Amino acid sequence: MNVEEPVPSDHVKSLAVRSIELMANGSRADFDAVVHPDAFNRESATEPPRTRGRGPDAFYATAVWLRSAFSELRFDIEDVVVEGDLAVVYTTMKGRHAGPFVVYDERGSIDQVFAPTGRVLAVKQSHWLRVEDGRVVEHWATRDDLGQAVQLGWVPPTPLSLVRNAWAKRAARKAAEG
Repeated sequence: MNVEEPVPSDHVKSLAVRSIELMANGSRADFDAVVHPDAFNRESATEPPRTRGRGPDAFYATAVWLRSAFSELRFDIEDVVVEGDLAVVYTTMKGRHAGPFVVYDERGSIDQVFAPTGRVLAVKQSHWLRVEDGRVVEHWATRDDLGQAVQLGWVPPTPLSLVRNAWAKRAARKAAEG
């Protein structure tokens, strides 16, 4: 009988925390060291098409997407729970809305664009990460998207914000075309 050695929980914990921190400040090479070649991000359905693949390149594309919208991005780690190959990282994502935040539909087309507001945010999130072969192989999250929208002034929308968002969407579509 061939039984795999369990991954030590301290390694799973440090790997999970590092994978979250990389979203704010990691290089492409850093993602290679932490993300499994077959890793999948379940949250990529509303992200740019490049994020929807597998492996370090897709995870790095998510980081680039987040960084393009939020300057001063960081994740304050509040708590980490590990059971076997699964880690849950409870964080507060912080940053300043400095660039357009672009949301995509299931086909990978631009759906919504929120023009930069310059406001700061601090929203709670829980990230679930599965580890295989010493690297993150799966990610999903629970986020306070409504809290983020309220903090950034997206909700309730004002007439001015609707116009700014429409212009930002037009600019994003033009940039994507060309």
